[in-house]
Amino acid sequence: MEDRILDNLSKMIDPISNDDWRTAIDSLVHSFRKIFIFDNLVIYLSEQSDKPLEAVYARSLGRGRQAEADAAWGENIINQVLTTRDVVVSNPFEIKIDDRILSPYVLGLPLKMVEARGVLIIVRFGGPEYLPEQIQLARLFVANLASVFDRRFFTDCLVQFESVKNQTQLQDDFIATISHEFNTPLGFIKGYSTSLMRSDIAWDAKTVQEFLTIIDEETDHLIGLIGQLLDSARLKNGKLPINFQPIRLDSLIRDLITRVSSRNKQVQLELTSEKIPPIQADSTRIVQVFENLIENAIKYAPGTPIIINIHNGIDHLQVVFFDQGPGIPEEHIPFLFERFYRVPGQVEKRGTGLGLFICKEIILAHHGTISVENGENKGTVFHIDLPVLQPGIYSPEIAR
Repeated sequence: MEDRILDNLSKMIDPISNDDWRTAIDSLVHSFRKIFIFDNLVIYLSEQSDKPLEAVYARSLGRGRQAEADAAWGENIINQVLTTRDVVVSNPFEIKIDDRILSPYVLGLPLKMVEARGVLIIVRFGGPEYLPEQIQLARLFVANLASVFDRRFFTDCLVQFESVKNQTQLQDDFIATISHEFNTPLGFIKGYSTSLMRSDIAWDAKTVQEFLTIIDEETDHLIGLIGQLLDSARLKNGKLPINFQPIRLDSLIRDLITRVSSRNKQVQLELTSEKIPPIQADSTRIVQVFENLIENAIKYAPGTPIIINIHNGIDHLQVVFFDQGPGIPEEHIPFLFERFYRVPGQVEKRGTGLGLFICKEIILAHHGTISVENGENKGTVFHIDLPVLQPGIYSPEIAR
């Protein structure tokens, strides 16, 4: 019977994850109590050698259950266990027959773990004393407990390692991407300016104008890349200035649509808006968000209509921005707003992986939210919520 239960205890540690370690210990404790009678059980733990141990788990299952505030929890022998690194047994000086809570038999065992130190305390009120074979069972039990916490530690390490690994990979990909992104406009600028400087060729006025237009456009692209890098760094450090002023979001977006349409006649942009109040926002940064979303739609959903709807949510505005392109593979949606992230397979598209990160940070700086999903039929849908009023900022224009 005991062998079977101990075998079950060992198997219980296999499925333990970082999220359910308490549930796993609950199962271990209840199984252990079938072969080892105790009233109170508590685990003291510290992950730093210079920090005192703290109770991370406690159960009262026997005679102390109705008197937890007055019952003993073995604090007085913790240091003895830590010092000796071995089992410590503490029996009462006298037996209080009329109140067994005052006669605790305490068993302390060290929790031997990879990256933490701890003590398991087991208490029996009024006895009986711990027999050698029972202490041996307690040693096996505490070894199982240590395995739980070790697995929890290794799971944490694995999660952190994967996070660092992914971030490192993203940064490596970003360096490769940004190198390409910088080299492309620089190559155009260098090539066309060198051609114009050649003394052995007399370029006609139309060709000169064409070359200068390309140089101007690529210079703007290069300036935009540098601006993205600077904005990304400032946003990450919380140092990007946000200048809140009363703005009309619908007017702002209409002006942006006019500018984009004048540069690209093929783009189909449509804005619909309910009657909305002015909001407190940084017009430059809000325009930056919608410029980025429009550029992305043009890049990844070329030739499809781009629709922007604004709804009045009384104390906030709801903006729905969607295209009718191919959408985004579902497995990549949770990562789209991460810094440097680019959907695999789209490397032929120019971009740094910073645009949506910057959009998210700007919206967050406005105390708003932004999310993305695939449309019901097709396309990509962005949802943006912006508050009408910013915390701690009074605006007489909006107050009226």
